[in-house]
Amino acid sequence: MTLIRRDRRDTIEIWTLDRPDRLNALPDLEDGEAFAAACEAVNADAGVRCVVLTGAGRAFSAGGDLKAMKDRRDLFAGSGTEIRERYRRVVHRIVRSLYGLEVPLIAAVNGPAMGLGCDIAGLADIRIASETASFGVPFLKLGIIPGDGGSWLLPRNIGYARAAEMLFTARSIDASTAADWGLVNRVVPADRLMDEALATADQVAAHGPQALRMAKTLLRQGRDMNFDQMLEMSAALQALAHLTDDHLEGVTAVLEKRPAAFTGR
Repeated sequence: MTLIRRDRRDTIEIWTLDRPDRLNALPDLEDGEAFAAACEAVNADAGVRCVVLTGAGRAFSAGGDLKAMKDRRDLFAGSGTEIRERYRRVVHRIVRSLYGLEVPLIAAVNGPAMGLGCDIAGLADIRIASETASFGVPFLKLGIIPGDGGSWLLPRNIGYARAAEMLFTARSIDASTAADWGLVNRVVPADRLMDEALATADQVAAHGPQALRMAKTLLRQGRDMNFDQMLEMSAALQALAHLTDDHLEGVTAVLEKRPAAFTGR
């Protein structure tokens, strides 16, 4: 079964983790390729301006398959060297692909997001949670550590002390706490989750696609750049943006007090 069900709504793609019988457990050995293919397709398609990611059924993603871990099969089979290489080829391919997605990513977290599932949600630019959502990084409870880069990502999303509390206690947090801690932007009733996510996606997708991708690049690169480096990148990208037809359309639309009709040129 294909992991990611992809649907298109004008300039927005909706990705659904479609493994509900296993609470959208991740990753199977083919999942790295599934995420890479989806991200590469969007990056190559100038017509896509935003992606919404959610889970089928009652979970966003329960994370690693505990039965596979216990049986030491699939991703967890073989020697330490073999497991390390599978993490690199499968798990790291998932997170690298999502981190490299050029358009804004909105996570519509419909239920539990655990382990890798929590960190995948954390890779989104905007996170909207259902009241039934919960978040956890229970790696230490299983005698392992975050092998997916979560120890880099989580402190950047919620701060070191809160990330340490989640990791070291292995306790999950509910949607309300996740909002208080900044892990999600807001919490909505379950029956309004996708409506809210898509309404937000519509607001994002209303902007010019080139400037939108540039803006995301600046935000992502800004996590690791110093101020002088950011100013140089900003000037370079701004120069390109000023030369686009979409820039002239945006200025004209504001002056004429009408919605802009961006074309990506």
